[in-house]
Amino acid sequence: MLLTTIAGSLPKPAWLAKPQALWAPWNLSGPALAEGKRDAVLVALAEQEEAGIDIVTDGEQSRQHFVHGFLEAIEGVDFTRRVTIGIRADRYKAEVPTVTGPLARRRSVHADEVAFARAHTAKPLKFTIPGPMTIVDTLADEHYRDRRRLAMEFARVINEEARELVARGLDVLQLDEPAFNVYMDDVLAWGIEALHRAIEGLSCTTAVHICYGYGIKANIDWKATLGSEWRQYEQTFPALAASKIDQISIECANSRVPVSLLGLLGGKDVLVGAVDVATDAVETPAEVAATIRRALPYVPAERLYPCTNCGMVPLARDVAHAKLRALVAGAALVRRELGAT
Repeated sequence: MLLTTIAGSLPKPAWLAKPQALWAPWNLSGPALAEGKRDAVLVALAEQEEAGIDIVTDGEQSRQHFVHGFLEAIEGVDFTRRVTIGIRADRYKAEVPTVTGPLARRRSVHADEVAFARAHTAKPLKFTIPGPMTIVDTLADEHYRDRRRLAMEFARVINEEARELVARGLDVLQLDEPAFNVYMDDVLAWGIEALHRAIEGLSCTTAVHICYGYGIKANIDWKATLGSEWRQYEQTFPALAASKIDQISIECANSRVPVSLLGLLGGKDVLVGAVDVATDAVETPAEVAATIRRALPYVPAERLYPCTNCGMVPLARDVAHAKLRALVAGAALVRRELGAT
């Protein structure tokens, strides 16, 4: 009950990549980079286990970016054809690769990473992959020229990859879909369908992470325009509740999402973000517990998983680790109140 987990990423060590930055360049190359990535995964696993996190991830230590780290191995995506486009409905600009031909997965993208992490932890292992809609929104397309068709092609590729990851010992596959908070009509028209295609036939637990983004200025500025209540989820939660996805990961700490909206996710496990990744202020266990308690009237305790709001890669390492400890301690407070061990 109240098993803790994280949304996915953790800060990278300074010897591996530039600290507290998205899209941070690597500080190593060649065999040293490969070794450094593995070492960073060991550190990420150890920090989560030391903090007491129940369901761990590799911290996304082997990827520069949560989307492009997956795309680098996909044939048909040309990283030499980079263009700058507006993503998330022009919320901010990003330099992205271009789809120039049919998509194909000639080899596994992350199987070695999952196998390595699996070999170095006895805890349940979660791994994150960008969802089809978010991938489509984070590249340029000169081949398919149809967002739905492109999303379905990426869903096929994700499914091929996910089947191999499960075979390597993966317990939870999480698809990251921040674009679900932007393109509401598309979520209903084809976004859920693309998720279903991506998870088809998988034996592991499946999750989708939808949130208002990393704690970067562009996202913070955007959230300031959304009013006193963020009710976008009102449109998507019923569709997610009816979907085949097992778990929904939601931003709740210091957000303006009315907690009552969680009641629209009946029948699903809910990963309740009880740690704010948009601030360096470390939550107290009491503050984490208060967020969990607010969710309990709408999410049964056996379906509630205390989590971070989003990825923690932009944070300082000491801040992120302190937040992990607070998350675990806060969950323990509520667990004791409920008479659980």
